[in-house]
Amino acid sequence: MTSPHLHPSTGPIWSDRPRAERAEVAAHHLDAVLHAVAGPDAVARDGQDTAVEALVADGARVLVVQATGWGKSAVYWAATAAIRALGGGPTLVVSPLLALMRDQVMAAERAGLRAVTINSTNIDEWDATLAALDGGEVDLLLVSPERLANPGFARRVGPLVAGAGLVVIDEAHCISDWGFDFRPDYQRLSRVLLGAPGVPVLATTATANQRVTDDVAAQLGAATLVLRGSLARSSLLLSVVDGLGPLERYAWVDQALATLPGSGIVYVPTVAETHRLSGFLAERGHAVAPYSGQLDPDARRTVEDSLRANLLKAVVATSALGMGYDKPDLGFCVHVGSPDSPVAYYQQIGRAGRAIDAAQAVLLPAETDERIWEYFATASIPDPEHVRKVLDVLGEVGEPVSVPTLENATGVRRGRLESLLKVVAVDGAVERVGSGWVTTGEPYVHDGEKWAEIRRLRGIEADLMRSYARGAGCLMEFLQRALDDPDPGPCGRCSVCTGRLPTPGHAVDPAAIEAARVHLRGADTVIDPRKRWPTGLAGGRKGTIAGAGEGRALTYADTPGWAEAASAVAGPDRPLPGDVVAGMVAVLGRWRRVWPARPVAVVPVPSRHHPGLVRDLAERIGAAGKLPVLDALDAAGPRPPDDVPSGPRVDALLDGLSIRPDVDLPTDGPLLLVDDTYRTGWTITVAAALLREAGATAVMPLVVHQLP
Repeated sequence: MTSPHLHPSTGPIWSDRPRAERAEVAAHHLDAVLHAVAGPDAVARDGQDTAVEALVADGARVLVVQATGWGKSAVYWAATAAIRALGGGPTLVVSPLLALMRDQVMAAERAGLRAVTINSTNIDEWDATLAALDGGEVDLLLVSPERLANPGFARRVGPLVAGAGLVVIDEAHCISDWGFDFRPDYQRLSRVLLGAPGVPVLATTATANQRVTDDVAAQLGAATLVLRGSLARSSLLLSVVDGLGPLERYAWVDQALATLPGSGIVYVPTVAETHRLSGFLAERGHAVAPYSGQLDPDARRTVEDSLRANLLKAVVATSALGMGYDKPDLGFCVHVGSPDSPVAYYQQIGRAGRAIDAAQAVLLPAETDERIWEYFATASIPDPEHVRKVLDVLGEVGEPVSVPTLENATGVRRGRLESLLKVVAVDGAVERVGSGWVTTGEPYVHDGEKWAEIRRLRGIEADLMRSYARGAGCLMEFLQRALDDPDPGPCGRCSVCTGRLPTPGHAVDPAAIEAARVHLRGADTVIDPRKRWPTGLAGGRKGTIAGAGEGRALTYADTPGWAEAASAVAGPDRPLPGDVVAGMVAVLGRWRRVWPARPVAVVPVPSRHHPGLVRDLAERIGAAGKLPVLDALDAAGPRPPDDVPSGPRVDALLDGLSIRPDVDLPTDGPLLLVDDTYRTGWTITVAAALLREAGATAVMPLVVHQLP
């Protein structure tokens, strides 16, 4: 059925108007929007008028690559207002983040437009929103690519896509394989949206080098108008403070927050680090909050609003607080650890200094950067063998399979599995049905050359980031060149150009360093036990596991406070250093406050990697707590493999682990089960289950290092 807003062959309904009239309407509404959002004296920046006229008067496809703060949103607000005045349909904005959508809704309303969003947080409002769209009461609808990639939802808003007056792809670098933040759902969606005949399209980004620009323009079409300006930001004062250790970086941020202007964002690479660093800073008296994609929507909104209102000095965030977050007076961005590319770094620091004369952007490189870069360099690249396993499972089952079930059946870890499914869905080999995934019958062809080239380019970007962190020349000019800026040049303001660093520079207070050490060593790492057996076990076990209770670890992943403990369990089999064992005893002391009952014995796991380390640790903990050490478990046969699905791994553990026949387990209290590391949790789970089956009343796991 033909949309009411489109002619079958001639394009948008307003194309019947004389071009001069359409251009005049475009100019009028651009002026009106600029006056509404920036004041009566505001005038269009170079390129804004060109973009709006091309969209409204010519129905063109336009790619705008301009620095943050240039006014890309004003372009589509003005184009929307003009198209609506000419009788066109509403604008559909595809936006990658909830924070961006919320900001855009508020800003569009200030521009005089009726804007709404449909997302996972307002399901109860969908019917009313769609009814308002059908009634012509809405000018802009903002949705996420993941939402429109849902087949059921896409069918529901299909008529809107066909009848849109304008399609906007915000943060358009996400649709490019070569972009730093490639989103498979975005790319799949772009193919659908860009196929709508006669609908003008605007794609915008502040972070695209020439290769990404060319790729996005090619996806938009051969006649795409590309408007690209200088990406230099005169308000940003760039600095690199290198050579700091993990605890020194914590202390540096603690000291810097006392002098950095206004409020800002402290970026860290992982979700766990948002909690660790914000916890330390809060203990030191700073008004801070953690932020990541794992926060529920209400909590995210609260943190965003608190930062915007300057109720917080800083938000300690992953990159989830990045694209589109609108706080024009954001005074600083500090990175504790380097992003994996200059493009990603530029995008994140672009949040700061949009409406103030000077904002600090400080990088504190970390020794763990390269390991994290390597993970993210490969996280979105599908492993052909993993794809084969996934397709085999989906083909055998013949009905939608959930991600947890696929994880157990294939052995592919959750994060990589979710990324793999999205990439393979772009190629049409799988699709989501409800909460699960099915095969479509289409073959998956792995483009090895493309993925190899992407990895090669990501390696080049990592090399560039190393050079930036070493201060190899003017920092702003370096970023400009990395983004293929048409007009690079020394800024005269960065730490390389001036030789000055923000306070405290390299003079980090030893007392602050010690405070960081004490705080991190006093944090509890809780181990949540496995709760259900994987399906299809050879021994017939199934359902709920009667095994371990809640446990504790001395340290998690790369927590700075216990770097030596992580190194020790990654090294040869020898007793742990005395301070690490003392740390384990301290963990028991804190844990004691919530024990269901005091343990009555210590049981070492028969480790294949570190039998001496684990046995020695069990004896020293037993001596500290005046508890007997019971060699209750025995291990035989080969070490269970790590790179297999949960089912085969558990079967191997059940074949190899057993209760020694000559041991009498106490039944008057819990057993403390000690091991060196905890990753999948299956070794501890199987050992605890065997102990419970042999009569133990409870099992409390205690490990040195929990791995992600």
